[in-house]
Amino acid sequence: MGGKAMIKKWQGDPNALNYGVDAFKTAMANVGRPVYVVATPKGMAVTHTGTCVWGEALDGLKDDNKLLGFAPELLPTDLGDPGFKKDLGIKYAYVAGSMANGITSVEMVQAAGRNGFIGFFGAGGLSLQQVASAIDRLKSENNTMPFGFNLIHTPHDLKLEQAVVDLYLSRGVRLIEASAFLGLTQALVYFRVKGIHQAPDGRIVVPNRVVAKVSRVEVARRFFEPPPEKILRDLVQQGKITEQEAQLAKHIPIAQDMTAEADSGGHTDNRPAILLLPTFTTLRDEAMRQYKFAMPLRVGLAGGIATPESSAAAFAMGAAYVLTGSVNQSCVEADTSDAVRDLLIHAEQADVIMAPSADMFEMGVKVQVLKRGTMFAMRAAKLYDIYRTYDRYDQIPAQARAMVERDFLQCTFDQNWEQTKRFFEQRDPSQIAVAERDPKHKMALVFRSYLGQASLWAKRGEPSRRMDYQIWCGPAMGAFNAWCKGSFMEKAANRRTAEVSLNLLYGATYVLRCSWLRTQGVEVPMEVSMIRPMPAQEIEQRLQA
Repeated sequence: MGGKAMIKKWQGDPNALNYGVDAFKTAMANVGRPVYVVATPKGMAVTHTGTCVWGEALDGLKDDNKLLGFAPELLPTDLGDPGFKKDLGIKYAYVAGSMANGITSVEMVQAAGRNGFIGFFGAGGLSLQQVASAIDRLKSENNTMPFGFNLIHTPHDLKLEQAVVDLYLSRGVRLIEASAFLGLTQALVYFRVKGIHQAPDGRIVVPNRVVAKVSRVEVARRFFEPPPEKILRDLVQQGKITEQEAQLAKHIPIAQDMTAEADSGGHTDNRPAILLLPTFTTLRDEAMRQYKFAMPLRVGLAGGIATPESSAAAFAMGAAYVLTGSVNQSCVEADTSDAVRDLLIHAEQADVIMAPSADMFEMGVKVQVLKRGTMFAMRAAKLYDIYRTYDRYDQIPAQARAMVERDFLQCTFDQNWEQTKRFFEQRDPSQIAVAERDPKHKMALVFRSYLGQASLWAKRGEPSRRMDYQIWCGPAMGAFNAWCKGSFMEKAANRRTAEVSLNLLYGATYVLRCSWLRTQGVEVPMEVSMIRPMPAQEIEQRLQA
């Protein structure tokens, strides 16, 4: 086809052009300013100022000062969905996800909230008293700092799940992260719809917000639908919600925001992020077409968010926000032991493995844990294999029983049962009655006690149980360590929640701008492409440059 070629030119002050790799890197680092890459007779140059000119090539027009590429300014605050940030009252589209046993601590949630992010307190595995104490501490901070609490699914103890919801509602907790759910439960629906009402202008006001963390498509679909009619009817009959609340609930989704949880620490299905996020955004679009919700549905991404590149990829694929977990566990605010932090900072991507979970042991559900420096995964797998094979403990061969009692329980089975029974006398006495009738259930409770305590031994840094540490961890930890290697953040003592978060978001803007230039044909030097962790103060200086 004929026609004149299109040209792109830069017009501006020649004295504003800078040359060399160092100048290129400096220009890219000032993410709050645009970058022009210009071909000049002296070679490739960069500048923050000037004018772009596009048009047809004219006869006799010189081809100097050709515009090779242009990258607009991009600040960390620009990333993600504006509505998500506004609704949650945060500056950055970044979530510090909940890690059970309070590992995502009050201090971590405070650090996130004070610096423009949001954190979810890791309530899973804690007593109601411990969760209540955390609520009081976070509420005493101030009335404007954003924060949320985790609600973890407990299929073996739905009464506990309901008790946690009752606590949240009574204490005014309006934002929860729902995790590990295999389906919708009455407690979850109750939290979502309680207090729903209609404003004078007809808008449906929903005071309680759910951010779902999901890895399975069939579960994700349920969260992007209105509450099931049967659960609503049951709640009305029990007097927990009104008929009006039930009717209004038919017009809202269980969760407006959903985190697509890819290959992560703890409960995970090891899904690849690059496939999971598009699948969930498709579900989002289908739900919006089908139900025509007044509130927009949004999808964020978790699992593998550990480097500027992975953070940038998430936003480039359309994530409303990113959520981190594993990398936060090595931060100083995490409520875990220095022994665990030392193991985590030396982890590589392949140093993780799947192991039976304590909370869904009988169902065969697994969690991803650190395998380097601990034998927990192997021992937990052995216990599950024994549980599947035998109906009662005394059927197990003597040699295997000796190994379990010597190496795993470090006491006799009967002694451990007495300890386990004391736990359930406080938590759920009905489990004791079932165990006394069913030897296989008794065996499951004893084995679950080992798995449950293994995470607490790790959290406390129990020296005698070092080989039994259960440390929830995904491959993101290894990627993060590789990125931090050689920087100030290589040491655990220098890993702080807000600084880690800011580095990942700032790094994402840097990586995205480099990518934009590459798509225009600019050859970005390797030295320019690399961005390493830096102190928050240095990032702030660059944002203001």
